[in-house]
Amino acid sequence: MDDSRRSADRDLEQARAALERGEVHHAADHLAGAIAHAPTLPEIHELLSRLATRADGGLELFPLEQHAFVGTVVARAHLLAAAGRPEDGLPLLVAASGHTPGVDWAGVPWVSDPELGARMDPGLLARIVMQLCTAVGDPAPEVGRAALRPYLTLVRHAVAAHPEHAMLLGAGSALARRLGEATQAVEWAAQGARLRPSKLAEIWLGYAYRSADRIPESLAALRRAVMYDPDDLSIYADIAGTLADHGRMDDALAWIDRALLKDPEDDCAVHTGHRLHYRADGDLTHLVRLADFQRDHPDDTHEHADLAECCADQPWLSRVPAAPDAPPDPRREPFVAGAPTAAAVERLRRVAHPLWPHPPAAYDAAVSLVLVEPAELLALIADPPAAPDDEVGRALAAHDPALWARCAQVWACLGLLHHGSEEPWAGSTRRRLLVDLATGGLDRITEAALFALVTYAWVDPEARPDVAALVTRRLDEAAGTAGLAWSVAQLALATPDLARETRERAAAIVKAEELYPLPRVPRQRGRRTGRLRRWLSGR
Repeated sequence: MDDSRRSADRDLEQARAALERGEVHHAADHLAGAIAHAPTLPEIHELLSRLATRADGGLELFPLEQHAFVGTVVARAHLLAAAGRPEDGLPLLVAASGHTPGVDWAGVPWVSDPELGARMDPGLLARIVMQLCTAVGDPAPEVGRAALRPYLTLVRHAVAAHPEHAMLLGAGSALARRLGEATQAVEWAAQGARLRPSKLAEIWLGYAYRSADRIPESLAALRRAVMYDPDDLSIYADIAGTLADHGRMDDALAWIDRALLKDPEDDCAVHTGHRLHYRADGDLTHLVRLADFQRDHPDDTHEHADLAECCADQPWLSRVPAAPDAPPDPRREPFVAGAPTAAAVERLRRVAHPLWPHPPAAYDAAVSLVLVEPAELLALIADPPAAPDDEVGRALAAHDPALWARCAQVWACLGLLHHGSEEPWAGSTRRRLLVDLATGGLDRITEAALFALVTYAWVDPEARPDVAALVTRRLDEAAGTAGLAWSVAQLALATPDLARETRERAAAIVKAEELYPLPRVPRQRGRRTGRLRRWLSGR
């Protein structure tokens, strides 16, 4: 915050100097910079009011262009409000809040002025509020809610002036629940549903009840919404998710299976169905089929996080496990010739991270390593570079130094998947290199190469039998290796289309080592690594 204030003061000083010289466009540029750093600073708004005295109200100094700077957009919003057109300025301010919700763009007097709520067309305000809701998340992160509360104040003023506008009440309810105001959300949604019963009104009411932890009322409202539109399968998914979250898995599966019978290709039903069936029985097949669906349907109506939610914090599905102490040091021969360039090291450092949403996301994230030659990737696998001198690198060095080397090897192996990708898998160079790495010993390189192969099986169904056979052999060979057996077993549990008996054997190895662990990682380090994962994932 101190840095932002200093930057704002510098821009403000330069804006004043430019204005004294008559260089109004330069002054406007610096003023836009200042408002981006400190949007509620009174001195900025005083100078902005000077520009507002120009014949055009200063608007031409802050043009709306494609990819406009956020400070320019916000400055224009304030000038529109000063010109008596706050209803035109508000959408710009909301756009800025949608861009960076945690910044106090709306903490200015004209937004909270009761007169604005009374004069704005309630239908227009409802649409603006719904746009804001779409951008800020449900619920909005607690740390940024204070910056959004001026909009809720505006809605309160508008509802007081237009108490019978159902759309405004519903949109206001959606905003209130995102900001943790569950009681207000229920009150407005219930009032809107009484005034104008509809599918949307019942959905708003159902969500409001759910945010207030009034689950029976929430489910009743969502069921009424189904009666309005039996073909809207997103409501079935919401009902199923709510039931599952409150311990009624059988009822949840019945609802989502009804939806899938109606339309097996509906994106909401498919995502929710696979997630809930995976929660019910733990069968990896549900997640693999969900990944296949996402690959085959890139133009879904909206983004879903079901796959990432199911993979979260699971070894290899979303993270590099803590490094076992038992495996021998990595091999250096015969696959290493030469050293990687500084550019190759830097590219690896930019992409390597101990966490990813799910295997297909890790595959996609490694695509930039196609610019690193395979020989250099092999050298990076054999001799991982030091961790980068950045926030993530320093955290890894402090909490689990061995984890960085494992990350580097994992991502370099993923990078090999993107070389010669036009070659059919069975005879490809990328397969040959990774199989050589995966079978040339039993060590950390084995794990990294196996993970790359398993990841490729997630993204290419034709490679699944081949990868499953290789993982099965490696599991048998690693079974007696202290430390490594658990990690390879976890890799097996992440492998698509693995035979049932192999999956059961892998699960038994994991369970046995967790019950009777071989010497691996000191307990204190394990606790630190857990805290590190939570910090890296933003929890």
